[in-house]
Amino acid sequence: MSVLAGPFAIAAALLAIGGAAKAARPRDTAQALTAVGVRVRGVPMRVFVRVGGAVELVIGVGALVTGHAAFAALVAASYLLFAAFVVVALRSGSPISSCGCFGKVDTPPSTVHVVIDVVFAVVAAAAAIVGDVALPDVVADQPLLGVPFLFLVVIGLSLVYLAFTSLPKTMAAVREVA
Repeated sequence: MSVLAGPFAIAAALLAIGGAAKAARPRDTAQALTAVGVRVRGVPMRVFVRVGGAVELVIGVGALVTGHAAFAALVAASYLLFAAFVVVALRSGSPISSCGCFGKVDTPPSTVHVVIDVVFAVVAAAAAIVGDVALPDVVADQPLLGVPFLFLVVIGLSLVYLAFTSLPKTMAAVREVA
């Protein structure tokens, strides 16, 4: 089992969760894309976001279940695209209150977002090279039926979710007070 298994599971699961949320609630992501000038000819932006969210869901689940290098590379590419979008959103000066990463939850674009996206892209790229990150195989190699490992993955997901949703707002509030 690779040392990358835990971080990769968090990255892939977060991609799947975010994709499902965007597919279910595309409005915020569609607004964020439109605010930075993204246009798609012949397809309403919400439909584009729903399809993109579904693709993220498939990539994330495929990566978790198979650990295949192609899925890991797609996870890495997804996070690089997210990082690029957030950089564009931050530089555009557009008033974007949420990038729509998790559907309805307010996730303002931030430097923290970029850093986490880049770290997850590197983790996924390394997993594509190293391999041995399929969740069923990793869990099978763990003590206690993998429950402690899965528990740590859930904690990691929760912390990253908070870093995306609450940390930027907290940092903005601290800047206002200071």
